Formats: sequence, structure tokens, C-alpha cells
Amino acid sequence: MTYDKRYDGRDWTQLRDIEAKAGVIKKADGSAWFRIGKTGAYAAVYGPRELYPKFLQDPEKGVLRCNYNMMPFSGAGERVRPGPSRRSKEISMVTENALRPVLDLNEFPNAVVDVFIELPQTDAGSRCAGICAAAIALADAGIPMKDLVAAVAVGRVDDKLVVDLDYQEEAYDSGPTADIPVAMIPSTGEVTLLQLDGEIKKEQVVQCIELAREAIKNINRIQRDALKDKYYFGDTHDMALNDDETQEFEGGDDSE
Repeated sequence: MTYDKRYDGRDWTQLRDIEAKAGVIKKADGSAWFRIGKTGAYAAVYGPRELYPKFLQDPEKGVLRCNYNMMPFSGAGERVRPGPSRRSKEISMVTENALRPVLDLNEFPNAVVDVFIELPQTDAGSRCAGICAAAIALADAGIPMKDLVAAVAVGRVDDKLVVDLDYQEEAYDSGPTADIPVAMIPSTGEVTLLQLDGEIKKEQVVQCIELAREAIKNINRIQRDALKDKYYFGDTHDMALNDDETQEFEGGDDSE
């Protein structure tokens, strides 16, 4: 049977409903909540702080560490086993790689910035939601950044190219599927994460990346709005940004 209508009624390139908020965990140096559809992620940032044991330190610059974790009750299927798994370690690593290009940790030699990402509910796109939340949380912590990083999954369901797959689409079994998580620096278009799982033609991958590029512009706007909501309209104790810093978060693309 041909896949001619999305399960939730969205257009082929339409994102699920998105919610984002900065500063949701008071004891963290920076934090955020990011939800897309039924997939939600908390991110908490601690640091920069001195890294121990000392043999892990880099005397030239600070170290970024990310820890991705799905809570045991977060999935729609079987209970997620607590503790690190091969999958969580892999996603923690790709999250670090996706975020590192926008960070400037040269001012923090021998230090570490820890990012903890916890997902209380998931319905596909969890690594992308974690990256979006972590980027907001790093900015909220005041870590020097040249831009935010935004991410979304694109791919193929049967003969259709779609944006922001949900679990039902990932599990579609009446034709070929492909899931392609993409993270990007919105102001430059630089891709910082590109993975592919499934069956898809090379020319369709190029088309999917272009679809992701457009979707990421909208996600990035929501990330920025989350920071503006806190620093322009939030508690006066949170007014840590000056005009120059705000401009830095705005990035180089003012066309939006």
C-alpha cells in the first residue's frame, strides 16, 4: 500500500509542534527544555569547572562532555534499561561532535563543560531534540558560542521524502524507509551531524538535506525565542546578557 498521507495528517515537510524554554533547572549553570511532538528533552550544563582526573585535562582549551540518556519509562515500547548503553554512548559522542564547532573553549584550559541530556518521553527524533536543547542550555550558561546548533530528522517513507519522522513512520513496513538526523549551524549552513539509517538513493539524500536546511531555520527561530523570552522578559536576576552577547546569539544571518 502506497504511503499517500502522513499518520498524523501533517504535510510532507511540516514539523511537529515545537516548544522550547531556557533556564528550567535552577541549580544548573544553564539549562533548557525542548519538545518536538511527543519527544521531549531536558538539558543541563555544569561548568566550565576544573577537570579531574588531571590526566584528562587539555592545557590548551576546555573539554566538552555530553551525556545522553533516555529515562526507563520514556519509550512507547519496552522499558529502557537504566544506565549507559552502546546506543547512548554513540549518541553522546555525536552530540559532542555536533555542538563543538560553535563553542569557543580556548579561555578555559584544563576545564570541562558537562552537558546532561535527559529524555522523559520519546517518539523518534530524540538525538535531534537533545542537540536542540543542549544548544539552548549552553547559551543559557554563558558559554562563548558563535551560533546555536539546530537539528531535525528527515528521510524517506515509501516513495515520499518527509521532514521530522515520528515513530510510526520510522517503523513503516510496507515499503523502504530511511531516517537521516541532520544538525546544522543555521548562520553558515555548516552540517555538524549527518547520519543515515535505511534505504535511500543518493540524489534523495541531497534533497533531504535541503529539506532539513529549511526546517532548521524554523527550529533555530524557536531556540532564539526561548533565550529572548528568558533574558528580555524573564526574572531580572537572569539578565546576564548584554547587547553584544545578544548579538552573538543572533548569529550572522539577519534575514529572519
